[in-house]
Amino acid sequence: VQLQASGGGLVQPGGSLTLSCAASERLPMGWFRQAPGKEREFVAYIRQYGTNTAYADSVKGRFTLSRDNAKNTVNLQMNSLKPEDTAIYYCAADTPPFIIWSNIRFARGYDYWGQGTLVTVSS
Repeated sequence: VQLQASGGGLVQPGGSLTLSCAASERLPMGWFRQAPGKEREFVAYIRQYGTNTAYADSVKGRFTLSRDNAKNTVNLQMNSLKPEDTAIYYCAADTPPFIIWSNIRFARGYDYWGQGTLVTVSS
């Protein structure tokens, strides 16, 4: 499985940014982020047909994860960005047997990772 993340950049507080992750096949996908000096943390997850999504409390209501199955791409729309959203964002693929729903927030369950894309929220 190959993953290619894109869309990071510098944005002002309150601004928006969309991250994309192109996959070589249709799979459930997660997004994680890692800020300097901190552990990698869960951001969002979507099933392979987009029927179920989950979000970290810190981004709920601001971030929206969707997928374009025709392109095997998932898109993380990030609105109302805050300086604390600054991190390297990673997409990750969940391969069979799929992670049970209660464990989707744990990075260890994902089998493939994209290269990461840096998001900096600063004025």
